[in-house]
Amino acid sequence: MDNGTLVLLVPILALIIPIIAIWTTHQRKIEEIRAAALSDSNAQAAARAAALEERVRVLEAIVTDKSYDVASQIEALRRDGSAIEHGRN
Repeated sequence: MDNGTLVLLVPILALIIPIIAIWTTHQRKIEEIRAAALSDSNAQAAARAAALEERVRVLEAIVTDKSYDVASQIEALRRDGSAIEHGRN
């Protein structure tokens, strides 16, 4: 390597190093923003899942409750529905 090449490489490297530093800082900030957005999305999904789990627990409690006679209530609704349909005709 001769002196002319070295004279050209030193300023080029002096300019490239800060550009690379700025680019890596920018990339790190982008990844932090993406991670924060993903974290918010995950928190919302977890909250929705917890709410749905609670609703399922309530429905299970209702259906498994001995005093709650689902079958007879369904039959009563069917009878009432058929009476309503016959009344319209």
